[in-house]
Amino acid sequence: MHARTSSLPQRLARGFTLVEVMVVVAIVAILATVAYPSYADHVRKSKRAQVKADLVEYAQLAERFHTVNNTYEGFRFPGGGESVDSPREGGTAAYTIGMETSQSAFTFTATASAAQAKDPCGNLSVNQANVKTAEGTLSECW
Repeated sequence: MHARTSSLPQRLARGFTLVEVMVVVAIVAILATVAYPSYADHVRKSKRAQVKADLVEYAQLAERFHTVNNTYEGFRFPGGGESVDSPREGGTAAYTIGMETSQSAFTFTATASAAQAKDPCGNLSVNQANVKTAEGTLSECW
């Protein structure tokens, strides 16, 4: 038999060197440093989009209530409360939506909480005249 075949398993079992492993760790760390802030910003934007949709939905519900009762007073969010958390998925709520109502007007305000407080748009609101406000640039936030 050949002597070469007996040394073949030793070469295959060599594995990775410490330098190779450290290079891979450094590359992963650099990618994570660049990617995570972008990911976190994307998550904040998606939660903002959800709360904007919720605000518009609640405004429509309030208008229906006004059509039937000729007042906004007495309007409640689905479930009967005067505030609601949004987005409604599991976990910590990104916003708490509250309301102010009178006979002829309402304002729904989404107050940012937790990690969403870092969003440059901050708190968002809409009223019965569909006037939308934000703490950031309105065109970027709404």
